[in-house]
Amino acid sequence: ALMGLVYFIYDYSNAVIVGSSMRPVTDRFKISREKLAFLVDATSAPITSLAVISTWIVYEVGLFADTAQTLGIQRDGYSMFFDSIAFRFYSILMLGFVFGHILFGCDFGPMKKAEDKAKKNPPAETDSDAPVKRADGKSPAYMFNALVPLAGLIGFHITGLWIDGGGPEKLTSFSLIFHWTYWREVIGSTEHSILILIYAALFSLILAVLCARLSRSLDIRTISKCIMIGVKKSLLPCLILISAWSLKNCCDSLNTDQYLTNLLSDSVPPILFPAIVFLVASLTSFSTGTSWGTMAIIIPTAVPIAFALDGNTYGLITTITLGAVLDGAIFGDHCSPISDTTIISSVASRCDHIQHVRTQMPYSLFVAALALLCGYIPAGLGLAPHLSFMIAAGVMLIVFLILPRLTKKTRGNRDNAQPDLNH
Repeated sequence: ALMGLVYFIYDYSNAVIVGSSMRPVTDRFKISREKLAFLVDATSAPITSLAVISTWIVYEVGLFADTAQTLGIQRDGYSMFFDSIAFRFYSILMLGFVFGHILFGCDFGPMKKAEDKAKKNPPAETDSDAPVKRADGKSPAYMFNALVPLAGLIGFHITGLWIDGGGPEKLTSFSLIFHWTYWREVIGSTEHSILILIYAALFSLILAVLCARLSRSLDIRTISKCIMIGVKKSLLPCLILISAWSLKNCCDSLNTDQYLTNLLSDSVPPILFPAIVFLVASLTSFSTGTSWGTMAIIIPTAVPIAFALDGNTYGLITTITLGAVLDGAIFGDHCSPISDTTIISSVASRCDHIQHVRTQMPYSLFVAALALLCGYIPAGLGLAPHLSFMIAAGVMLIVFLILPRLTKKTRGNRDNAQPDLNH
């Protein structure tokens, strides 16, 4: 779970690296492959979508910026993204659930059965599961080969955003560097965030090649193959992105946002609109298996309605709706059996795909119910988001404390009810 939080740049890489590297460890500790797949899946998209530096941030910020320009909202995409973080109930609660159920050892539903089975018959590595070894077996592996490119990516990106956002001019005092409001203003003033991320990725790639050559870990031919493999793995996300843009352009040409605004602005209660958006985005993402495509469809249509419900101002309902769209897309994508991240998580963990979907579904539904009942509905009524998180955390804690006792009691009653065959 901690590895999933640390590697927040790209959800696909997160799932592949964490799943494949931790599988031997979890097998040794008699943890089921289903549990591993859930932990991998639950810490990939949720954390990547929240990270300030990731492949998701540029896409999310771009959609927000386009919508703001269409509606005449005097906010940039980054500022709208930061505004939505306080209302990202599902993603944040899912991360809390992951660590909470680990600390309390609380499993239920199909996952409980999978864990009990793993304790009796621990999963074992097969030949197909074993990691692929290098042909020569002599190439050294150094930690800095991974850390230096990652540090370069983060450092270049932050520095680029700082310069592009006018950070040097706004730095009137050195102590401002440690203030969140300063960085929020600087990042919110950037105009070339996408270009900066591209340059940062290129800089990181150059560092990775240099480290591999200087340490003599890989030859030029192997490096070229690795780059081509990375390019091939990026084709599917690019196709999804192009399809999402096409859907967005079709919706814009049909004036879908204006039609839905006129249809729903007078019939939908404003306090319930974010909750409705969360459900619609969840169903759309679950059916299509793509969170990015869902965002491209829902954001240009739902945000204008929320804007109208707020009296054509950038108000509370609009801000909550931003978080509801992103979280609904992630929840549906998290549960969908045809989702790319769900498939990658099960493959990387060497877990049966259907079993992965079955075992993680109750957990996802539980967290989504908390996000809806303790988050979006109370937030629409005006409850502060930190209070919503406190209420949801309290409910989660009660479940973690009571459920194991109920499970033991039920199991004890079942054992007592069995007839003694020795007499």
